[in-house]
Amino acid sequence: MTLYEQSKPQKVGVDSLASVASTAKLGENVYVAPFAVIGESAIIGDNTKIYAHAVIGENVKLGESCIVYPNVTVYHDCRIGNRVILHAGSVIGADGFGFAPSLDGYEKIPQIGNVTIEDDVEIGANTCIDRATMGSTIIHRGVKLDNLIQVAHNVEVGSHTVMASQVGIAGSAKIGEWCMFGGQVGVAGHITLGDHLNVGAQSGIPGNIKGNQTVMGSPTIDARNFARSSAVFKKLPEIYTTINAMQKELNELKKQLGN
Repeated sequence: MTLYEQSKPQKVGVDSLASVASTAKLGENVYVAPFAVIGESAIIGDNTKIYAHAVIGENVKLGESCIVYPNVTVYHDCRIGNRVILHAGSVIGADGFGFAPSLDGYEKIPQIGNVTIEDDVEIGANTCIDRATMGSTIIHRGVKLDNLIQVAHNVEVGSHTVMASQVGIAGSAKIGEWCMFGGQVGVAGHITLGDHLNVGAQSGIPGNIKGNQTVMGSPTIDARNFARSSAVFKKLPEIYTTINAMQKELNELKKQLGN
């Protein structure tokens, strides 16, 4: 499959229907499709391909041999490394969800940071990575994110971590290296997860977890304990009925012994 992929003809050149700012800098063998937009002072590395309706914002740095599929949006000031793949509809650098309660409702907190994506990262379709309030939201080298994932402001995802669809990570969480998250895992904000952590699908993580273990459930517990607990949970109605019957028998015995 790799050989087949490499055999496909490579597109090169800037289409006449693309909009490229005069101050943008494009490397060699870059492809920019019709209706793609490249903002002021953006820098695009060699051999990078930007497909239709993608928007590369002002002062973005996009590395070499990247692929930006249709309808991707990379907001201003974001930094993207080499060999990064951004699938259709993904949004890099939208404002983080920051609001301060006030008497009149909620006051928006300016999100003045950015997103930094290191080399060899792949971001799935319609996945969103929010810019930091200050500093950077960081996706480290080799991370692979599936479709429909939400990464909030100031999150840091460690190298070579992989996440399946619909994972949600709240603000300022720190995820370790070589972690594996199943689908629909939820991670609370301002917590730290260790390296080599495996998290089962639909788990909820409310607090810090050390690495080198497998967890499941909401809140998460050891995966084996979760499996045993799930087996018991199915029988809870029967167990409840049995305990009630035993309680009645025990009460009768107490009465007889009392007499």
